[in-house]
Amino acid sequence: MELSLPQRLQKSVSGSFHKTALLQKRVRELIRGAAPLIETRERNPIKIAFLEMERGLIELIPDEESPTPTL
Repeated sequence: MELSLPQRLQKSVSGSFHKTALLQKRVRELIRGAAPLIETRERNPIKIAFLEMERGLIELIPDEESPTPTL
């Protein structure tokens, strides 16, 4: 039995803040017009980002624009 997208997301991310942040950032990029990194007919940006993450094509890199917090 094949898992649904929400089930696959939950299994893959499973509480990982890093993976959640990675997916959120990539989904925003796709919504803003970034090209998918995979060949797909899929139009759902969440599904595209998840497929890219599963294949190891995306990684979380801190934004250079965001200032470093100071104490």
